[in-house]
Amino acid sequence: MDLQTLLCRKLEELDGKARFAEDWWEHHSGGGGRTCVIQEGNVFEKGAVNTSAISTKLTPLLAERMKVSPQEIFATGVSLILHPSSPMIPTVHANFRYLELQDGSFWFGGGADLTPYYLFEEDAHHFHAVWKTVCEQYNSGSYERFKEACDEYFFLKHRLEARGIGGIFFDYLKGDFEKVFSFVRSCAESFLKAYLPIVERRFHEPWGEREKNWQLFRRGRYVEFNLIYDRGTLFGLETQGRTESILLSLPPLVRWGYNIKPERGSKEEQLIKVLRSPRNWMEL
Repeated sequence: MDLQTLLCRKLEELDGKARFAEDWWEHHSGGGGRTCVIQEGNVFEKGAVNTSAISTKLTPLLAERMKVSPQEIFATGVSLILHPSSPMIPTVHANFRYLELQDGSFWFGGGADLTPYYLFEEDAHHFHAVWKTVCEQYNSGSYERFKEACDEYFFLKHRLEARGIGGIFFDYLKGDFEKVFSFVRSCAESFLKAYLPIVERRFHEPWGEREKNWQLFRRGRYVEFNLIYDRGTLFGLETQGRTESILLSLPPLVRWGYNIKPERGSKEEQLIKVLRSPRNWMEL
């Protein structure tokens, strides 16, 4: 919750107009959370920074998905999603969580990923460089593993394209509790360093109706992933979590068009090529 408060304050400073509205809620089986939402700002069309800590019983379906027996589970974490107004500023998502079962087993999960609408290679390099530094301080070679896992996870199989240009993703991270927790905490504390410089670089980039329409179209892909594949969304809905908080990840405006294809040689086509063939952004 301290991290949530810090993130909200820094993002408000960056936006310069809108403020986060705070909403406390309780889970029917125990625990609850705090949802903080920002809307219609100078930078952010919609965004949220959420914390939750709940105790509940796994349904047979969820237990099967998680490959454990049905039992009590404690789950806590912080998550954020930011949808900027400008199509030149990428959407960003991050989530860091801890789960503990009644049988005493536990694991951490999380990561951060970037979803641009127009590709700026220096932004992609910067975002990945921050996460590589954090990962390598934890375990040599972990960035490559977590980057590959991110590319695999945030992939729309029915579209044969990635949701964005990735970042890091890890789940079922176990081992020495203090070491793993220290790594996850370092990741969460590095988010602002990874994202804020990108926003500051792109805030004054010009854009018009064409660029906005492309952003709204690409947001449709974001919605498709979150409603079909996202484990956090499925976990929240299956455990009867607070629907308003779970679906805050969805953008405020979106459009679907029929068979939209970017012009050959356009900036839009450049993005699609990367989404269909993930790159190593540390080789720039």
